[in-house]
Amino acid sequence: MMSHVRVAVAQINVTVGDLQGNVRRIVDFADRAAAAGADVLVTTELALSGYPPEDLLLRRSFYEACDAALTRLAAELTPLRDLHVLVGHPLAREGRHFNAASLLRQGVVLGTYCKHDLPNYDVFDEQRYFTPDNRPFVFEVNGTRFGVNICEDTWYSYAPECARAAGAQVLLVPNGSPFHLGKQATRLDVMRQHVSGHGLALVYANQVGGQDELVFDGASFALDAQGTLAAIAPQFEEHLLLVDFDQGVAARADVPAAGAARGAGVRRAEAGCARLPGQERLPGGIVGLSGGIDSALTLAVACDALGPDRVRAVMMPSQFTAEMSGVDARQLAHNLGVSIEELPIQPAFEVLRTALARPFRGAAWDTTEENIQARIRGLLLMALSNKSGSIVLTTGNKSEMAVGYCTLYGDMAGGFAVIKDLLKDAGLRGRALSQHALAG
Repeated sequence: MMSHVRVAVAQINVTVGDLQGNVRRIVDFADRAAAAGADVLVTTELALSGYPPEDLLLRRSFYEACDAALTRLAAELTPLRDLHVLVGHPLAREGRHFNAASLLRQGVVLGTYCKHDLPNYDVFDEQRYFTPDNRPFVFEVNGTRFGVNICEDTWYSYAPECARAAGAQVLLVPNGSPFHLGKQATRLDVMRQHVSGHGLALVYANQVGGQDELVFDGASFALDAQGTLAAIAPQFEEHLLLVDFDQGVAARADVPAAGAARGAGVRRAEAGCARLPGQERLPGGIVGLSGGIDSALTLAVACDALGPDRVRAVMMPSQFTAEMSGVDARQLAHNLGVSIEELPIQPAFEVLRTALARPFRGAAWDTTEENIQARIRGLLLMALSNKSGSIVLTTGNKSEMAVGYCTLYGDMAGGFAVIKDLLKDAGLRGRALSQHALAG
């Protein structure tokens, strides 16, 4: 009996609702996997529909469209006769709805696993949409027995134990696991506890890209039954990861050293920033540049993610803008190769002061006037956005948002907050990046 099997992971960037595009992406990676000699291809959680589809899952027509896309995908994979493809998709069955993964080969569905543990905390709301299932699914390829769990299932012992009891040697795990600092180390610890701890090897397939406020970092990996890292994919980029098994034992490939060339917090923002113009058909980004650290970091990340030709910097000085702020802003834009335009707000501010002179008579200058300035800037940026179609990237950090040090309809105006999850001290750690840009 054959004992060697090659498993491929399709670490892909899918789009919620783009069923046709997601089918093309999966077929493309299946072709590449087959060319690389793979026997099994694992896609990510709900790869067919995109993850998370949220309230699309409340529509019967969406499930019908997903069923049709799954049938079309199976047909398109028929020429790859020796390849088993595990694809994540929403499934409606007998009036219930499931987060499922089906095994396709030679144009047919060989079997389906439905997720047991449905997360309902933080950004997850799966109990709103899905029904849990507790039936294991195990299949054999070249003498190796594979079980299937989906994402949250492996954060507890029940589902892996069921797969092991059903005869699985290797657990295949499609994931839609969002990124945060330190997340990968946590994933490895949990997988070692709940999967390797039951004597199972593991192939963990995680998606990349972003969806609304979520960013997915990929970093798909394989562990042997002892919990040793056998293979790992890069973060924040699409990748076909190959893992070989002999009699259920993972062959260890070259595993890169831990760490990344750039800070993980900046890389997260960059991934999300790059995602929006591609996914939402937006031509680029607009950044209001002040000469300060936060807007400098936002602009540098935007240029890195989108390219300077797709970024527009706007300086909006008032009578209170320091000369050095303008100098720094212009120098930063020059060094990053970004076009910068200046739209002075003083004339608009004076018009508004005149309009408000009567109701404000006798009142002292306070934050009201400061907020008017911020709202003028927000209005100008949003006007540029509406006219050009580019998205305004706001520059506020998490510390400012948490304590309300920001202006509603002013510096909070925009479509995507690049550094919204960076505390002010984390933003200051980005000083090296912005200083590098200033220095050219």
